[in-house]
Amino acid sequence: MRAGVASCQRLASLHLHCRCLHTTVGFLKKKTATENWWLERHLKDPFVRATKQQNYRCRSAFKLLEIDDKFHILRPGLSVLDCGAAPGAWSQVAVERVNALGTDPSAPTGFVLGVDLMRISPLEGAVFLPEADITDPNTLRAIQSLLPAGKVDAILSDMAPNATGIKDLDHQKLISLCLGLVNLAQSILKPKGTLLCKFWDGHESRVLQNRLKEQFREVKTLKPQASRKDSSESYFLARLYKGK
Repeated sequence: MRAGVASCQRLASLHLHCRCLHTTVGFLKKKTATENWWLERHLKDPFVRATKQQNYRCRSAFKLLEIDDKFHILRPGLSVLDCGAAPGAWSQVAVERVNALGTDPSAPTGFVLGVDLMRISPLEGAVFLPEADITDPNTLRAIQSLLPAGKVDAILSDMAPNATGIKDLDHQKLISLCLGLVNLAQSILKPKGTLLCKFWDGHESRVLQNRLKEQFREVKTLKPQASRKDSSESYFLARLYKGK
């Protein structure tokens, strides 16, 4: 499993960072036609430009911003677990929205915990548990020890497995990760809590959707504008957790 968004994964393979992409004509000439097309698309992407202008770590921040603007899943005072947090863009949004830094003294102060297999650069207002496997029971214990009261109001996941290039296999691996989050919710999600997770379209998406409907009173399928049109990614937003 490797966390982060698909755009960051592609950038890593090109030895580039999604926050700071510089290219030259000479560099482009050395790339294949497919890589040149991808770089050109990336450079023209308005969300990439906005990422730099607003100092987010990756364009994926705008997916969460759009979802939260519409559904208000992040509010001052809430505790949030960001699964697959690297490079930290969703945690940045969460820190802002839950008032984790106490920037607004008139509002409650929230808490943000990010977990990832990869290392994550420090972020003021967030606590990171890097190089940790979310599927490992030891990680669950570490999460519970760090959370206020051992529980969270919202679980966020933009994580994805290492892609094999085999669509069905990659789909199944991501669905498996998401099902693991549903199990995780039974241990750490507060009643009426929220789970937001990315999935790739495929025949097992319905399995995940049905599991979510068993555990949550409301489940929506979302495709944010910041998700590329040619991407198979979508998100399940599950709200009003039925657990105790």
